[in-house]
Amino acid sequence: MISTDDIRFFLAIAAARSLAAAARALDVTPSAVSQRLQSLEHRLGVQLVGRSARRLTLTDEGELLVLRGSALLDDATELTEALQARRGTISGHLKIRAPLGFGRRYIAVVVATFQSRHPDVSVELELSDRPGRAAVGAWDVMIHIGALQDSTLRLLRLAPNERILCASPSYLKRRGTPSRPQDLRGHQCIALRENEEDVTLWRFTRKRAGSEPDVVRIEPMLSSNDGEVVKAWALADHGLIVRSEWDVAGDLAGGRLVRVLPNHRLPPADIVALLNPGRGGRARRTQAFVEHLRAALAPPPWRSRLR
Repeated sequence: MISTDDIRFFLAIAAARSLAAAARALDVTPSAVSQRLQSLEHRLGVQLVGRSARRLTLTDEGELLVLRGSALLDDATELTEALQARRGTISGHLKIRAPLGFGRRYIAVVVATFQSRHPDVSVELELSDRPGRAAVGAWDVMIHIGALQDSTLRLLRLAPNERILCASPSYLKRRGTPSRPQDLRGHQCIALRENEEDVTLWRFTRKRAGSEPDVVRIEPMLSSNDGEVVKAWALADHGLIVRSEWDVAGDLAGGRLVRVLPNHRLPPADIVALLNPGRGGRARRTQAFVEHLRAALAPPPWRSRLR
């Protein structure tokens, strides 16, 4: 008879694809992983992996165990949650992915308070400069900022977030303040390369309704995939940046940065939560966390700094 612990053990091996990597993930020695795998194969009477010098390859039986075992674990989790829901308990493991900067500033503290409120829930927070590149099966909730490429995922809007064109007062004093989007071609522009967007194409629309968009192709003098680096360059008088209001609101309020072209808007970059339907997107712990996060971001804390 195979147990849920056996299934979790083998899923860790399948995800790691090597004994050494599986041992690190399970926090045991490679020899312990090898012995337990041999014992599992002996009890089941089938070979689950093909061993080679470089990596483990799943056999047909191993692939079947991954497929059916994952489904069994999901069913067991849902059953446990359904039973615990009868007494109002939220439990289980929650995997959250979020962008680095926003995750550090706003998500980490919410995760900690949520776990304190629900001590039967364990939470894993993974911060990444490209959270959207994670495999769909690797997370329960993903915090995303900006345009969404995969429209098949369930999306919940958490908070509004504008993109703002800004620069330091010293830079604008030295180079002049642009009065229209076309003026940007004569300025030093700094690009943030993220979300696989065309970061050199800046699209502006006037605030008045019915106006045609102004599209400007910039030639960035500086670019980076790190938002903190990009903002630091702007603060050091190196040029104009387009940055989310959650990141620059404090600098705008403190006068360290100045909003440029205030009568024009860039495409918004709302804060959203993506729910993974394959990992219990409707689980009570997932819904509870999203509700907790939405409450923490209402009203958006960055907007209070601009008042």
